[in-house]
Amino acid sequence: MRRLLHPSEMVEYCYGSFRSGSLVGLVPTMGALHGGHQALVARAKDECDLVVTSIFVNPLQFNDPADLEKYPRSLQDDLEALEALAVDAVFTPEPDEMHPEPRVFSVALVGWQTEMESTSRPGHFSGVATVVMKLLAMLGPGRAYFGEKDFEQLAVVKRMVEEFHLPASVVSCPTVRDPGGLALSSRNRRLSAAGVERARSLYSVLTKASLDLQAGRSVQESVATARLSLEERGIDVEYLVVADPPLLRRVEAVSKLSRVFVAARVEGVRLIDNVAVGDGKP
Repeated sequence: MRRLLHPSEMVEYCYGSFRSGSLVGLVPTMGALHGGHQALVARAKDECDLVVTSIFVNPLQFNDPADLEKYPRSLQDDLEALEALAVDAVFTPEPDEMHPEPRVFSVALVGWQTEMESTSRPGHFSGVATVVMKLLAMLGPGRAYFGEKDFEQLAVVKRMVEEFHLPASVVSCPTVRDPGGLALSSRNRRLSAAGVERARSLYSVLTKASLDLQAGRSVQESVATARLSLEERGIDVEYLVVADPPLLRRVEAVSKLSRVFVAARVEGVRLIDNVAVGDGKP
């Protein structure tokens, strides 16, 4: 496995591979790898000639300095895990390499208005879009793999690629869950065993809300019941909404595209999740 430390090395590797006729798959991560990341790598290995995984805790997407400080980091363990997965290369830049000072440019979302992450975390998606734009510029005409657990992030990246006519393709992959239904996340490491058990309620409650909506129950009633159910379990709900892709506007009547989204805190750890209401086909 080749270690790429600088953006110039990443560009040389990806574009050199493309010129040689190889399709490169990129799995962007912030490290603290888990089974969800492994599933993305496996999908990329099935579909591409070469796979590059990036590990970079992007400071631009954290609107809370304490959250950035607490974000789990396990670089050596991550490198060993990627070696075992037979990843071809790993890109591990330093912050001053990815975002040289003084910064002059960033990607601004001028028309993205949801009642979810973009509202709860001001500036978050500008930071996400900026770093992903840089990664995709380094990747060139390859494929980038993202999980549906971060569904709004996935939607933002897809829209950015479309509007900027970037040559990369974005591949969405299903959320990976533990046996109790908890969506795998690096933040789960900060939960106690009791916290993990409580956090599993997110999926079960969202699933119940989805079934209620499919059965014809109103969005207002389904959301209110789901929120109350989580709060009764001691979970602090930040938002719980039903929205439709691609722009994830909140809806009061469901379609086959609709999804139920939640952000909540368990033991002070912020978790997000979502489930589909319909089959996702127009």
